[in-house]
This record gives sequence, structure tokens and C-alpha cells, in this order.
Amino acid sequence: MFSDEHLFNSCLLFLFLISPATIISLCYLTAPYGKHRRPGWGPTIPAPLAWLLMESPTLWLTILLLPLGQNHSNPKTLILISLYLTHYFHRTVIYPTKIFLRTPRHKTSNDFPLSIASLAFFFNLLNAYLQARSVTHYAVYDGDNWFWWRFACGAAVFAIGMWVNVGSDYALLGLKTEAGGGYKIPKGGLFELVSCPNYLGEILEWLGWALMTWTWAGFGFFLYTCSNLVPRAFSNHKWYLDKFGEDYPKNRKAVIPFIF
Repeated sequence: MFSDEHLFNSCLLFLFLISPATIISLCYLTAPYGKHRRPGWGPTIPAPLAWLLMESPTLWLTILLLPLGQNHSNPKTLILISLYLTHYFHRTVIYPTKIFLRTPRHKTSNDFPLSIASLAFFFNLLNAYLQARSVTHYAVYDGDNWFWWRFACGAAVFAIGMWVNVGSDYALLGLKTEAGGGYKIPKGGLFELVSCPNYLGEILEWLGWALMTWTWAGFGFFLYTCSNLVPRAFSNHKWYLDKFGEDYPKNRKAVIPFIF
């Protein structure tokens, strides 16, 4: 009989398998959205709608799975899930709203390929199931004397990461508003050190999540985040250098300050 535990372990294995496949493929092919938008990827939908739809499983599936877990009423579970939902409420609802309000209506460069949004939707479906079930059902909290120490360290990293991620995203949206939907060189804050502090922030968030949850699912998500965002950061960095040439600061790295 195909049990939930079998499904969970199969999905977890799949998450670890797609991480190396993702980083290898993205080293040769940049996902065609945002500044890398290009034709040939099928029909598109507005970027705000794409973000809303493809990120939505992280909210509704997590909420649906919460009461089904054996740890559903444990305060540790509720705290962890609340932080996870905080990130994804912003990403699913607030961030798309900001894009909609700040993008000139006559601009179509932000159209998002439906094919890419669909892939992201199914990944978020997989990942939301794994993160929710790992925390609400399979985690063992009794006798874990290190939980609050790991939680404190992880929550600090998560909070710093979210602050960097959200602040950088809004700074980029503000620049696009100033440029009438185009692009300008980002300046100030962590932009002085790296081209993609928004990606650095998200990597830190899920590193913090992996520390807080101390689960294979959490670590797998952190690994996948690096596999997905590090190659894109290099693509963005190269795009900036190609577009702005000598005007772009040469001392900036792609995503990790002073390293790469």
C-alpha cells in the first residue's frame, strides 16, 4: 500500500535529485523572465499574476496540511509554520501587488512565460508538501534539547535574509519605476558589494529555515535554492556588465560579497 511516508520519502529524494540537474541546466540556459525575457517560450501572462499563481501552493497547501499533522498543535510547529507563511504571504500577495502598482501599464517586458510559471507552480507544490509535512508531522520535538538554540540562530539568519531580500526587491522595483519600466544601475546598501543581494537574502532565509527545522526537507530546500539562484545571479551579473559596460562597478561580485 502506498503510504504517506512513502510519498514523502519519494518526494524528498526527488528534491535532492533535481538540485544538481537544476544547477547544471541553468549554467547553460537562463530562465527567460525578467531582464532575460525573450521570445520562443510560448504564451505569457502578466508578471504579477504569474507570481500570484505559481507561489500560491506555499500558502493554501501548507494551511490545508497543517491540521493533518500529528504535531499540528505543538507551539514549535506553529512558530515554524508562521515564519514560512510570512515569507510566502509576502512573495505570493504583497510582492505581486507591488509589481502591479509600480509597472507602467504600457510595458510588456515583464510578461512571464506560462511554461516557466507552470514549472515553478509544480515545484512549489512539491516543496510546500515537503516543508509542511516535515514540520507538522514527521519532526520529533520531544527530547530535542537543542531546538531553541538552533531556532534562535536560524531565526536570526532567516530574519536578516528576509530583510535583505525584501529591501533589495523593492529597491529594484523603485529603480524600474524611475526608469519608466527600464533598467538602471542599482546603488547603495549591499548593491555596492553584489549585483543580486535579493538572491543573497533568499539564500540566507532558507539557510535559516534549514537550521530552524533541522530536517532533510529544510536542507534540501536550501540546496535547491542555491542551485536555482546562484546561476541566475551570475547571469544577471553578466547582463549588467554587458548592458552598462565601463559604467558598471568592477568590484561587485555576483551574489556572495568578496567571493563570487
